[in-house]
Amino acid sequence: MTSPDTEELLVEVRRVRTEADCLFTTEQVDAALDRLSAEITARYENRNPLVVCVMNGGLMTTAGLLQRMDFPLQSDYLHATRYRGETQGGELHWLHEPRHALQDRAVIVVDDILDEGYTLAAIVEHCRARGAASVESVALVEKRHTRKQGIEADYVGLVVEDRYVFGYGMDYKDYLRNAPGIFAVKGL
Repeated sequence: MTSPDTEELLVEVRRVRTEADCLFTTEQVDAALDRLSAEITARYENRNPLVVCVMNGGLMTTAGLLQRMDFPLQSDYLHATRYRGETQGGELHWLHEPRHALQDRAVIVVDDILDEGYTLAAIVEHCRARGAASVESVALVEKRHTRKQGIEADYVGLVVEDRYVFGYGMDYKDYLRNAPGIFAVKGL
């Protein structure tokens, strides 16, 4: 049984999903993952990298990449978030650090989206401070705007206009990460 507040949220989430604009189909996302994995493989297939998923949003992107990268690597995850189920970011909260040592490793950080860059910048700096030999970043989606905080992803799958997007790991109020493709919320 769900509370009235939860029922109201579910009605909103269903409405957002129904009204959303599809920006990229599953096939287009798969093509972007094919391209990204080929680029990463060319650079890292002989370097024993540690692929670090940024939870929760980076889960689907990381899984998609790992299935396509057929060479020796290790994977791990971290959980750092600014959104905590909201549609606007706040202070960065660290919930889990990688289990593997980062010292002297080639680290590839994989996230769902690069928006303003606060989270990615903090994560990259954190990996460097832990002694990583190198740190590169992957973002399935990058938003096109002028609010970036001095960081760019090393590998970008798709570029979107400055709209609130969900699907393929990206959420709307902690829902819709499982939407098949990438969608933009109408009016937000």
